[in-house]
Amino acid sequence: MTPQEIAERCRAVMWANDHASKFLGQTVDAVGPGTAATSLVVQQHHCNGHGVCHGGYIFTLADTAFAYACNSRNEATLAQFNTISFLRPGQLGATLRAEAREQSRAGRSGIYDVTVTATLDGESKVIAEFRGASRAIGGPNFKEDEQ
Repeated sequence: MTPQEIAERCRAVMWANDHASKFLGQTVDAVGPGTAATSLVVQQHHCNGHGVCHGGYIFTLADTAFAYACNSRNEATLAQFNTISFLRPGQLGATLRAEAREQSRAGRSGIYDVTVTATLDGESKVIAEFRGASRAIGGPNFKEDEQ
């Protein structure tokens, strides 16, 4: 299998059991070796008392992109530490997109950056920056010799 095929297979295997992301209305739009993109349209039930997207949903979207990126090489991997900086609010009706990219991998550890943008009325703005540290826990997400 090519690295891209492995990333796609990891996405399919993970998505089959990713009930949290599905419940929140997220989609996994793209994956590649060390990369992933997720999206979400901000609906009323995502909004907080200020009428903007709750930061927890933005964090979760970024964390999902991070998860798919760090698992894209078929090595079961979990978050070790994450942090996020919120720059602007996500408005009701905006499409949020989180794009994760691997910055470094060494042994069982990795570092990933995720940029979250919001697009509303044709205008896109960066609303958050997320950094995640990952730790491989051993074993594959799927057996490569199985179809």
